[in-house]
Amino acid sequence: MPDVQASRDHRRIAIDKVGVKHIRYPITLHCPITGGVQHTVARVNMYVGLPHYQKGTHMSRFLEVLNKHHDELRADQIMRVCEDMRKRLAAEEAHLELNFPYFIHKKAPVTHATGMIDIEVSFEAHTSARRDNGRKVGHDFVMGLKVPATSLCPCSKEISLYGAHNQRCEIQAKVRFAPGQHLWIEELFDIVEKAASTQVFAVLKRPDEKWVTEAAYDNPKFVEDIVRDLAVVLDKEDRIRWYQINSENYESIHNHNAYAFIEKDKRVSGRDVGDA
Repeated sequence: MPDVQASRDHRRIAIDKVGVKHIRYPITLHCPITGGVQHTVARVNMYVGLPHYQKGTHMSRFLEVLNKHHDELRADQIMRVCEDMRKRLAAEEAHLELNFPYFIHKKAPVTHATGMIDIEVSFEAHTSARRDNGRKVGHDFVMGLKVPATSLCPCSKEISLYGAHNQRCEIQAKVRFAPGQHLWIEELFDIVEKAASTQVFAVLKRPDEKWVTEAAYDNPKFVEDIVRDLAVVLDKEDRIRWYQINSENYESIHNHNAYAFIEKDKRVSGRDVGDA
């Protein structure tokens, strides 16, 4: 049968990304820390670059690659999946994006009642066949998490005769790893949630609620404190070479949210990306 997509296009305009978007697909994630697997449903975007001379790409091949790899996804394997997609579509560049809910088992702090916290995880992979002096360029992987937590206002605690207002917050971290290094979802989650005033839990009995309330009161943090404390830890983590972090605090006594953001490439000594 004629391959229309492979025919020549005479407009001589290359396309940066072409592919399939908003695929809802079941995936299986493997975690070497726990030795277990977790089944979830991801929103998947898959693209390749299209050269100026080619009319179109073969959309069905994206799903063929996803069907092949959906049950073996790990943070340290996602680049291999992206590279397989690039080769299958005979493209110079490929992009793979996954967003999915992931569940973390958590025990309450006092009674140890067990529950599950859901977080939002993202994988963003890019691979390229381009070479610079014989070396491959353009390979990139970013892992991201959105983690719920609690913050308590230091100003409110300082000026009030009793009590202090607190709020839920959502801390987001995106990281790039140093060459040959990886963190698992659970490891990054543990780092991120410790930056808040205290954690949130799925199941809390009264002794646990007392502990959480007092823990937040003893550890007040502005939104600025949260991102700065998280940055300090990520700066010391040798497995991470770049990070982008933010916290959004859903204010309980204001009709607005508080927000703070930091981005840093640790390869740029002593400077933030925005200052480079």
